[in-house]
Amino acid sequence: MAATVKTREFDVVILGASGFTGKYVVREALKFLSSASGPLRSLALAGRYPSKLAAALQWAAAASPPPPLSLIAADVLDPTSLLALCRSTRIILNCVGPFHLYGDPVVAACIEAGTDYLDITGEPGFIERMETRYHERAEKAGSLVVSACGFDSVLAELGLMFNSRQWVPPAVPNRVEAYLSMESERSIVLNIGTYESAVVGMADVGQLLDLRRSRPKSALPVIAGPPPAKGPLIEHNKTLGLWAIKLPSVDAAVVRRTHAILAERPHGLAGVNESDECAEKRKLYWSTVKPAHFGVKICAKSILGILRLIVTGLFLGLFGMFALGRSILLKYPSVFSLGWFRKTGPTEEEVRSASFIMWFIGHGYSHGNLSSQRGRKPDAEVITRVSGPELGYVTTPIILLQCALVVLSERDNLPKGGVLPPGIVFSHVDLQRRLEENGIFFDVVSMKASSLH
Repeated sequence: MAATVKTREFDVVILGASGFTGKYVVREALKFLSSASGPLRSLALAGRYPSKLAAALQWAAAASPPPPLSLIAADVLDPTSLLALCRSTRIILNCVGPFHLYGDPVVAACIEAGTDYLDITGEPGFIERMETRYHERAEKAGSLVVSACGFDSVLAELGLMFNSRQWVPPAVPNRVEAYLSMESERSIVLNIGTYESAVVGMADVGQLLDLRRSRPKSALPVIAGPPPAKGPLIEHNKTLGLWAIKLPSVDAAVVRRTHAILAERPHGLAGVNESDECAEKRKLYWSTVKPAHFGVKICAKSILGILRLIVTGLFLGLFGMFALGRSILLKYPSVFSLGWFRKTGPTEEEVRSASFIMWFIGHGYSHGNLSSQRGRKPDAEVITRVSGPELGYVTTPIILLQCALVVLSERDNLPKGGVLPPGIVFSHVDLQRRLEENGIFFDVVSMKASSLH
């Protein structure tokens, strides 16, 4: 199977290349196409309308003449065209959302074709359904299916592991909270696909809860100390000088999936044909990662900014529970998100002016023995930071492309197949270094406790 896959017509096909995010993924991919030292030699674009694909390619190439890429008509609702597409390539990068509606046929076709699959979804229902439905089949087929390969949830996973690895024994972490702050010289306009997925996903909430109840319990990691108490709904973090509220993102669920795998396989997942040297590197990396309770909060500089987030969340919760409400939310995104999302998406100037910082504040114990003492509170703190350009249209394509390049260049060192979270697949094969080389940075901000210095 592996030899056949490596001789396919294309290395990568971007499905949904003419969509809001897809065209930015094309722009990022062109930077690495036929690079002298890079593994991406052949690229194709796929979608329902070749004319729109041609326009997206022209836009992505900007001032340069667009390269002569294959533009392939494919429809996620046409299994025949989808299977033919998947059989032509080593990797599918799926940008067609909402994934709750359109993702399953693409995953199924990739598995049937023995093709690797990466996407940018942040929809927990879709991700967990794919794992339940297809994991064993993907393992047998040698198809690696990895969702959440964009801002959701690679940075949460890598950022948590980066913080975790700063806790040098005998120090141990207990909890790490991520605080997401978005910055812009202009108004912040977020990815419209994220909004559409959130709205459509509201219909999936009950099914997701039923799915979780029906599945066997996952292995639980051993985390030092007691579970943290639930904090206030709204927090004023004095260290950061920001207001924060819990963000109901997919990140915590994805992290839990990686933790569950590590609880059963502390050295990670072996590569399909990894060398002894790579196996040792993998084991060494995972031996330095320590599990911790994890959550994500979104930040604002003022309490008014937090109230704006709460109002948007209330609209989604109230209207998203029934079909008519969802159709209204989708028709007027700018109104119900108070300007966070627009049907037209952000302008190029708004994208260029935006950036993010994701702070990871870890609390734990300066010595592991302290964690077992009744009533002993954490006495150590590690603050790390991940920062980079605009989230949805710049950072997400950077991450997706780097994940694809890892698959192309390191396939023997990755698991044979299965439906897996990005952290367990990519963390030990230098994905962090690759991201830093492309404008996403990981920094240690501070460490408090004598044994951590």
